Amino acid sequence: MKIIPRDIPPRSVYALEQAGVHPLLARLYAARGVTGTQELDDSLAKLLPPDGLLGIQEAATLLADAIAQNKRLCVVADYDCDGATACALALRGLRLLGAQQVAYLVPDRVVDGYGLTAPIAQRVKDQGADVLITVDNGIASVDGVAHAKGLGLQVLVTDHHLPAAQRPDADVIVNPNQHGCSFASKALAGVGVMFYVLLALRSELRRRGVFDAASQPKLDSLLPLVALGTVADVVRLDANNRRLVAQGLKRVRAAAMPVGMAALFQVAGRSATAATSFDFGFALGPRINAAGRLSDMTLGIECLLTDDAGRADELARALDAINRERRVIEGDMRDIAMEVAESLFDDSDEPPPAICVFDPDFNEGVVGIVAARIKDKFHRPSFVFAASAAPGREHELKGSGRSIPGFHLRDALDLVAKRHPGVLLRFGGHAMAAGCTVDEAHFDTFEQALAEVAHEWLDAATLQRRIATDGPLDPQYRRVDLVETLHREVWGQGFAAPTFSEEVEVLSQRLVGEKHLSLKLKHRGDPVDAIWFGHTEPLPAKVTMAFRLDADEWNGVRRVKFFVEAVEVPPV
Repeated sequence: MKIIPRDIPPRSVYALEQAGVHPLLARLYAARGVTGTQELDDSLAKLLPPDGLLGIQEAATLLADAIAQNKRLCVVADYDCDGATACALALRGLRLLGAQQVAYLVPDRVVDGYGLTAPIAQRVKDQGADVLITVDNGIASVDGVAHAKGLGLQVLVTDHHLPAAQRPDADVIVNPNQHGCSFASKALAGVGVMFYVLLALRSELRRRGVFDAASQPKLDSLLPLVALGTVADVVRLDANNRRLVAQGLKRVRAAAMPVGMAALFQVAGRSATAATSFDFGFALGPRINAAGRLSDMTLGIECLLTDDAGRADELARALDAINRERRVIEGDMRDIAMEVAESLFDDSDEPPPAICVFDPDFNEGVVGIVAARIKDKFHRPSFVFAASAAPGREHELKGSGRSIPGFHLRDALDLVAKRHPGVLLRFGGHAMAAGCTVDEAHFDTFEQALAEVAHEWLDAATLQRRIATDGPLDPQYRRVDLVETLHREVWGQGFAAPTFSEEVEVLSQRLVGEKHLSLKLKHRGDPVDAIWFGHTEPLPAKVTMAFRLDADEWNGVRRVKFFVEAVEVPPV
């Protein structure tokens, strides 16, 4: 592990401080590329305008016409948290804007697979729909869109995933990553794309005289859903996404959110009035995702759609129970997967350049989480496979992969597909996360092919685990009020939460729960409690430590505590 302090441009720090930003925040923002307070303005007025999205006006026209003609709309969602929030947002928003007949359909991860397929299109038609709207999927659904069009459906694709060489022949596509789209934020989540479509639709309805500025429905009630889906999908929090998340958080803290979100905060044991982006990513998001992994994402969507507090509580408890089951399954799979991964090491105790793990007893709904755990432990691109549970496809292995900086996972799969035609039955994804399906007979070929690409693309510098930090923490900032200030800010992918680093003295250490290291440290002459989750090896008397700030309460007194992220041990 190499701890590397971020570059902190002094001119940016000075400019931010002169504009009234707290000195600690000024330093943190400058290290993340912020040069002026205009980038920190999270007001709705500063959001990028919808007209920058290619196809947005055509989408607004299609939907406005459909509403005027009382057509039946059906939203086809994805089965993760981004897809669930995008679906709930679409239904809530379309109904607010006058749509009388709006339904939804979410594929089953096992039976249907990912995206808009021909059978899904058929089910939409059989339900009596006239217009099919995809959220968080569709850009790769060439056959599914073609089938839907052949059935006489109008098709609007809203998505954010990277397009393939062939684009579907939909009536309209809205995707910031499609060729020719000049929208400045390519990092919009699926829920963010659908929110923008609703903004454009409202403008079109206003232009048609359906509403005026005073009577138009307010769409800001949808921002908590946008914030949740954006954080849970781990998209990059550029300035526009940070505004969307900040606006959502403000409303959640003011209790202006769907009752299902409030119920999820309660079952997760989190305080909505003090909500953070961390809560979205690690408390609410996993509970919604669990439904798509092990059960039916309809549970998650219904939880976000209902306005009945009793029903919301019932659904939130069901989601919490499913998530507990997911944790048990994940733990068992992780133990097996770690053993398999370690068996792949060569004689030098070095992991291979890429790791592929398969076990016939693995659950396909959890392979992505386990792949992330393996990637985190060994710092290698990692895939975990499970046998498909779909009828007639038992010979297929469905894999989910996670990558490390410097290794574009989807591009790697594309190269494997070109070098070994027929090995990959299906694949797609992003730089850091991707999925694929292989025939079990070709698993070894895929494993070797991916390792070859990794060997070619990864050098020693890339393979060394690194953690970027914000350097030393001035003891004057080791205060509970500043910890709470930091927690209220929007942090996440591409705008990392503050992590500090410096040499500390280890005064005492003991194991808690048999797998966590509880520490008493001396930081700048003062004792501080710390904990290193998932670490059991004892530390020497002095180490360079990377740590996050948190606060806990003991005997009614709140104190600052360090959460250890990494340690550099000095050479003997």
